[in-house]
Amino acid sequence: MNRPEIRLSLAPELRFFVQSDRRRASAAVPVDGTSSLGHVVESLGVPLTEVGELLVDGREAPVSFVPTGDEAVEVRPVARPQRVPGAPLRFLLDVHLGTLARRLRLLGVDAAYDSEDAGDPALARLSAAERRVLLSRDRGLLHRREIWSGAYVHSHRPDEQLRDVLDRFRPALAPWTRCTACNGLLEDSDKETVRQRLESGTERTYDVFAQCRSCGRVYWRGAHHARLEEIVRTAVRDFGAGSGRG
Repeated sequence: MNRPEIRLSLAPELRFFVQSDRRRASAAVPVDGTSSLGHVVESLGVPLTEVGELLVDGREAPVSFVPTGDEAVEVRPVARPQRVPGAPLRFLLDVHLGTLARRLRLLGVDAAYDSEDAGDPALARLSAAERRVLLSRDRGLLHRREIWSGAYVHSHRPDEQLRDVLDRFRPALAPWTRCTACNGLLEDSDKETVRQRLESGTERTYDVFAQCRSCGRVYWRGAHHARLEEIVRTAVRDFGAGSGRG
């Protein structure tokens, strides 16, 4: 006996997640009359973190809606900028996104990251416990039920990753206020206070310093400052220093 089917339309942005032979604008998808629409969409490979509105026969429906057959379902992507209610906007990045984490911190965005791979279950639990948006290129990780909120990072290039995250979430930017090493907050510091942490060449050449309140790392405008300044300038120009919500 043939199972009932729904006619499911995926937005172009979401077709990337399904098998190549199913990346059509619309397809017949069998349903069992008991599984939720969210489960059906996930079974195709699309993480619910990437799903926005669900329309059933033209009317908005929750992910808990149970299709029974013959419905026309439209799956839209998350609207941008995406709002994450219920907590300050802050992020958690998996082990593969270290450069992105450092660039977000450079811009003053709260971005938790550990270079040691904690594993998917631990990351999902931390996302829930601290109410952080989990950023990952691992589609399987984003399917985990425990996560508070999440987002798939499409590109493998740090410049494109940063633009994607800033465009999607529009966090408030406060450049040069966070430690790129540990995510702690920076404070201005005088040379005498940090002198013991400086090499002799740095001590002779620079006079303006900042220090991390958490790990004690010292910052100054060294050889790499011009490159970092360009990252900051571009982000502020395109996304605004105070554009976010939290």
